[in-house]
Amino acid sequence: MKTDFAIINAHVVPITGDPFDGTVVISQGVITALGTDIPVPDGAEVVDAVGKWLLPGFIDAHTHLGVHEEGEGWAGNDTNELTDPVSAGVRALDAINPSEMGFDDALSGGITAVNVNPGSGNPIGGLTVAIHTHGRTVDEMVLRSPSGLKSALGENPKRVWGDRKQTPATRLGTAAVIRGAFVDAGNYLDKLAHAEPDKAAPARDLRLEAMGSVLRREIPWRQHSHRADDIATAIRIADEFGYELVIDHGTEAHLVSDVLAAKGIPVLIGPLFTSRSKVELRNRSMANPGRLAAAGVEISIITDHPVVPINFLVLQAILAVKEGLDPVVALRAISIHPAKVMGIADRVGSLEVGKDADLVLWSGDPLDVMQRALSVYIGGREVYSFDTGTGVGTVLR
Repeated sequence: MKTDFAIINAHVVPITGDPFDGTVVISQGVITALGTDIPVPDGAEVVDAVGKWLLPGFIDAHTHLGVHEEGEGWAGNDTNELTDPVSAGVRALDAINPSEMGFDDALSGGITAVNVNPGSGNPIGGLTVAIHTHGRTVDEMVLRSPSGLKSALGENPKRVWGDRKQTPATRLGTAAVIRGAFVDAGNYLDKLAHAEPDKAAPARDLRLEAMGSVLRREIPWRQHSHRADDIATAIRIADEFGYELVIDHGTEAHLVSDVLAAKGIPVLIGPLFTSRSKVELRNRSMANPGRLAAAGVEISIITDHPVVPINFLVLQAILAVKEGLDPVVALRAISIHPAKVMGIADRVGSLEVGKDADLVLWSGDPLDVMQRALSVYIGGREVYSFDTGTGVGTVLR
């Protein structure tokens, strides 16, 4: 695909504006114009999308893509650094394998960006990263690093560390570990701020640096929590230390939706397309996204890949619509809402002039389960193409 091109005759769904039938112009990997009566620039290649739908690439704000590789067993699982309950200094960035087959699946599902998280075995799991779903090395895929700091409440850290007869073995122990780490980070920042010119500053500490970036509100605190009481604990600790809180999973978030809405705390809900495999998931329901959205909570839908295969992201949105979620909100929940949480909404998540040309041409409405992604563009370059004649999709390297 040439650098400059125009997609014409498409049904365009910008996400942040009303749908229209018209043209989108791309130059140097950026959207430069879109509308119903937009002229095609001289020399630009033309893609005639008559009968097709054009949307921004979808975004999944909670995955383990590339750090928990499919089909690789223990050798490909770098999700949890289970040697210290506080592993704030580790980075998902350093364990992502761009060759993992899940990245190709993401493109086939129209997903152009993801947030990659460490796992939930530790009370504090490490730094997350926002990346594109196509690239030779992870460094060229990065959209924002770090994009958050992962933490976990509930069953997972309690089970992992309790089985070892180590702290934390309880919910109250998990909360204490998190609070203690924030106190340490606050003391570290205070010492840095008040270091005397003629005296050595505190020795660099990667864990406390990461925690300090949350206290400075430079990145959000990504709180794994399913049960309503764990969500309440997450809010309580966030209120105490004053950081930006995001609820990941939120299986029972609808039970405290009024509190979440009042405080403006977003919920990344999912995975939804699973069984109730543990006690925390007993209230899992496809109706929960609609309940949260109706209460005024800004939601994103997530797969937690590989828990749910990443190409099923839009399928989860479809099933949530079936159970009451507004279709407009469903599309926002897999585009602009996750982009905001990840801190990349200035570049992706909607079709707007000046944003990256991360685009997907669909055969029809993506909320129709029979439709598929036909062409996927990242930064104006076509990276995936589906041949309707052969029924084969190809990732373009």
